[in-house]
Amino acid sequence: MSIKSDRWIRRMAERHGMIEPYESGQVRRGESGEQQISHGTSSYGYDVRCAREFKIFTNINSAVVDPKHFDANSFVDFTGDVCIIPPNSFALAHTVEYFRIPRNVLTICLGKSTYARCGIIVNVTPLEPEWEGHVTLEFSNTTPLPAKIYANEGVAQFLFFESDEACEVSYADRAGKYQGQRGVTLPRA
Repeated sequence: MSIKSDRWIRRMAERHGMIEPYESGQVRRGESGEQQISHGTSSYGYDVRCAREFKIFTNINSAVVDPKHFDANSFVDFTGDVCIIPPNSFALAHTVEYFRIPRNVLTICLGKSTYARCGIIVNVTPLEPEWEGHVTLEFSNTTPLPAKIYANEGVAQFLFFESDEACEVSYADRAGKYQGQRGVTLPRA
């Protein structure tokens, strides 16, 4: 199993629709020229952006967090260019990019250092072979202060690992519960 380069990522995105929309280089400035947290293709990865739709966790209902019976009322919906996450809380968002992972590829996500150095952790489980959809992103604010997340700017890097053989059963084969998700997707039991 080997990590895939910028050339491979570019070819898979442009010819096979692995990433849409796709940026072939690193973008560091917005349309009006303002500095941004970079996104796009890097040497051995792809830096994704988060969309403008967020679900911010709240404990207003004093609910118990239960992955098998998650209460959607534990979130406040917010749409905007900047999301403020309360201290010691978290928010969900989704990537701007839609992914189609090849059958012999496993994709791992790591948070960008710009956020990590501020105490903001990005968590995403691996994208399995033949999974497709918008990726739901979880941002944990580990600090005692409010934290900002910027929509349409880089938030995490995806690394692509190609196996020397295709898997016997892919995510699509087993009809995984998050296949084809669009937007922010809450836990499903």
